[in-house]
Amino acid sequence: MPFSLPLYEWSTSAPPVASGLPLVIALTGFTDAGGAVSGLIDYLRDELTSRELATFENDILLDYRARRPLVTFDEDHLTDWTPQRLELTLTSDTLGQPFLLLAGYEPDFAWNAFADAVVSLAANLAVSSVTWVHAIPMPVPHTRPVPTTVSGTRDELTAAHSVWRPRTQVPGTVAHLLELRMADAGLPVAGFALLVPHYLADSEYPAAILAALDSIAVATGRVFAGDDLREQNREYLDKVTEQVSGNDELMGMLHGLEERYDSYMAGSTQATPIIHTGDLPSADELAAELERFLANRPSDDDKRG
Repeated sequence: MPFSLPLYEWSTSAPPVASGLPLVIALTGFTDAGGAVSGLIDYLRDELTSRELATFENDILLDYRARRPLVTFDEDHLTDWTPQRLELTLTSDTLGQPFLLLAGYEPDFAWNAFADAVVSLAANLAVSSVTWVHAIPMPVPHTRPVPTTVSGTRDELTAAHSVWRPRTQVPGTVAHLLELRMADAGLPVAGFALLVPHYLADSEYPAAILAALDSIAVATGRVFAGDDLREQNREYLDKVTEQVSGNDELMGMLHGLEERYDSYMAGSTQATPIIHTGDLPSADELAAELERFLANRPSDDDKRG
């Protein structure tokens, strides 16, 4: 039986949306190692320009007792009520290039109806591709690039960047369901699972957020500066290095992880991690790289010729 209640409300002030934009999905849910997805959502919402298109209904999708809204108590009275947000926005990257962003909490209820609604929105907006990111803890060292497992229908991304390809069963998320439904609908879809060092999984690890941004950039062609995140990552890694270097047990664990990582990568396919934990290119360098990429693309006349 079809779900009868509307799951979202389209904004009365929604701007026109061009067809053919990529859709990016970032939902906090079952696991968020290193705070990758929550940090990604904060960056996309706080650092980029967005305009609301649709807001999903908390009263239908959210378990308030599991994820309670924040209330501000000011001495003797309440001043604010801040509920969870799950919304679709029209967002622009660092260079002003638009994309669609579905971001917020993972629904607690009505997963099938939610998936149907999102697939319908994607079809109505004629999205060009779908990209989603999540992060899981793995026994990998922080001194190496953050590896990824890539799923979906975009074989070029899987071949290039999926460094670990297990055959296993994992607890499902609504994003997994969305990937399956998008693939069934014939949309190009890619899901990036970031493999975050397990000993840093409970912290806010800036490299994981940067890896999420780079994954989206690779899949969509959008550009994200992330200068503050890079500086935070350098400071974070300095503190980790200080703690590890003063502990023989931790040093032994790290060297063991490095040896396993290097041995595995040496025997793997041509797939390579997307992000490096050292100095990353600046926003200007990213923009210049994008310009070179666009300049080297064949024109329409070349394609017809």
